Amino acid sequence: MLDVSEAGPSLLKLSERLSVRFHKTGSGPPLLLVHTIRTQLEYFRSLAPLLARSHTVYAIDLPGHGHSPIDPGASFNEPYFRQAVIRFIEALDLSDITLVGESIGGALVLTVAASLPHRVKRVYAINPYDYETRYGDGIRRGNWLANFIIGSLQIPVLGAINASLENKIVLGKIMGGGYHDPRKLPADLLAEFDKVAHRPGYKRAARKVLAGWRSWSTARDYYRQISAPVTLIYGDSDWSRPDERERTRSLIPNSQVVTLRNTGHFSAVENPSELARAILAAE
Repeated sequence: MLDVSEAGPSLLKLSERLSVRFHKTGSGPPLLLVHTIRTQLEYFRSLAPLLARSHTVYAIDLPGHGHSPIDPGASFNEPYFRQAVIRFIEALDLSDITLVGESIGGALVLTVAASLPHRVKRVYAINPYDYETRYGDGIRRGNWLANFIIGSLQIPVLGAINASLENKIVLGKIMGGGYHDPRKLPADLLAEFDKVAHRPGYKRAARKVLAGWRSWSTARDYYRQISAPVTLIYGDSDWSRPDERERTRSLIPNSQVVTLRNTGHFSAVENPSELARAILAAE
């Protein structure tokens, strides 16, 4: 029997080749948290308790991320992750659910909402990663090191070598490019991300996520199909540009935009209190 207690994360098997790790906390109507590129459910460790005061919060590790199993044959593109989230919602028979996602999670909650209109109550897409025009486009906007390292990962042989050489210092510099104030990336959280990166097959899977960059832009094709109310939340220092934010807003029928001050791409870590306030204000 599946253990969905609040004692700790559980593993939910969705198919023979697909399982996801998740954590459930709180009580009330269901709310699903979907994390950013290159992170995991612990990314929401400060935000989830704030939302769990009024919701049953489910935070997941996307396939191949965190401690979810890695299927080496998976595509790791937007359709693959979208189907995983849909299967998770259906497996737990969640309805009238609020979807909250950041970065690739922001794009995913939008495409999932388009796919499950009968189950989704409301959507909060935070800094949605839906504007790529090249490999690793968003991450590469963070700083010169991110541009150099992430750009190199697409090069055969060299990319694999550079990925294998990544360490906590390099990872911290790259991720720091997504913060308004890089000092707000907690050292212990960075250490967890670095630890996970040493799992067998993890770095190869991470490169495949980046290789699917075109799929995050074509995700926008689904936005006009969304019937649930949508709040787009952007950090004022997010990687996305004003015209890209407006394009996303214009595609979603029932949407509004909220901007968080002094906040970058990783708002759930950098500014969880203001982010929770923006989410709960409309609930």
